[in-house]
Amino acid sequence: MALRDIKRQITAVGKTKQITRAMNMVAAAKLKSAQLRMENFRPYAIKFMDVLSSLALRVDTRAHALLAVRDPRRIRVILMTSDRGLCGSFNTNLIKTAEQFLKAKTSEGKEVSLIPVGRKARDYFRKKAKVVNAHADVFRKFDMNLSIAIGEDAIPAFVAEEYDELYLIYSEFHNVGIQKPKVVRLLPLPSIGGEDVDIDKRIDYIYEPSDEVLLDQLLPMYLRVLIYRALLETSAGENGARMVAMDNATTNCEEMVRSLSLKYNKARQQAITMELMDIVGGTEALKAG
Repeated sequence: MALRDIKRQITAVGKTKQITRAMNMVAAAKLKSAQLRMENFRPYAIKFMDVLSSLALRVDTRAHALLAVRDPRRIRVILMTSDRGLCGSFNTNLIKTAEQFLKAKTSEGKEVSLIPVGRKARDYFRKKAKVVNAHADVFRKFDMNLSIAIGEDAIPAFVAEEYDELYLIYSEFHNVGIQKPKVVRLLPLPSIGGEDVDIDKRIDYIYEPSDEVLLDQLLPMYLRVLIYRALLETSAGENGARMVAMDNATTNCEEMVRSLSLKYNKARQQAITMELMDIVGGTEALKAG
């Protein structure tokens, strides 16, 4: 390879390194903000679940439409991914989890539809699944209004019996290097708070007004809270995954620059040696003549 070509490669890799380093810094700044929002919201979501668990466990499942348990012949799934790539296997793991879930439900003879949240989910499943509603390009800046909009896509359809169960697939944030896809059933809501709820130790709250009136207000809000928490977790996970991916890419660029620089120096030394040999050979030829 010519010296000029090697030097051109070194320059190109150096520019790529500048881009990946800048993206790493941007992702780190966004992660700090997203993680702070997520950690601030977690205590509220957990306490909300505890209070509603105590309320829902003492009422009849026929007290509200969102507590109705039907034969799950039709399944709807909310899948959350990022809008952009360059975040390692983050989106791949979520899409793979969704594909396995959809395949398992389909093999059981169930009809499955999808609500994608994030451009990657929408683009991937556009022609591979029944997409009911899609929310793309939403993770750059979002608030509770996004979870309300997603809830409006899901709640009326469940009440109208267009489907029988609603699941949520999102990325659960553990730390910068670990984000795990998680599958949660949202509707119906007889097991609010999860399977580990200790019924004997639940707090007996005094409610005003009646349980049924509170359920009518709190159950839709509960769904929105869970969706919003999943949005925050997914957003933090995306930025954490991108930060790690860009850090690895920057390291790889540095290694490539070192390797190409070594190759360049060797080629340059070889070219100098050849030139010296030509000079010496010419000198000897003149002496011989």
